[in-house]
Amino acid sequence: MEELLHLVCPACGAVNRLPARRLGAGPRCGRCKAPLFQGRPVALDGEALERHLAHDGIPLLVDFWAPWCGPCRMMAPAYEQAATLLEPQVRVAKVDTEREQAAAARFGIRSIPTLVLFHRGQELTRQAGALASPEAIAAWVRRSLGTHPPP
Repeated sequence: MEELLHLVCPACGAVNRLPARRLGAGPRCGRCKAPLFQGRPVALDGEALERHLAHDGIPLLVDFWAPWCGPCRMMAPAYEQAATLLEPQVRVAKVDTEREQAAAARFGIRSIPTLVLFHRGQELTRQAGALASPEAIAAWVRRSLGTHPPP
């Protein structure tokens, strides 16, 4: 039997079912036809974050950041580029802790930037502080997934 993944559309929030073998084939949303992966981090509000946590069948990497944070701004270009290295095996997202204070509180974000790697709603690991390059971010994620393989 073929493995089906659930993927939340970053544009409309629809949950799509996709054969795992088609993950790298540029899948589009069945509802709005937008690409399911955009090669850049997806900005999530608290509700969208919960939807991705509940439904995405692939790991979710979230950068908890704030616009006034110097290290967050310094890491932003590297994080943006890391999305091209990680997608489509990992969904890459950002949550603005100034706008989404409840989400930051729910996950115990005490310093920013903080990267949190989730899979199927469960936190696998986190990294407080900026990572310097897209390669460093991707290596941390891959190392983490090797240590904590998705269930």
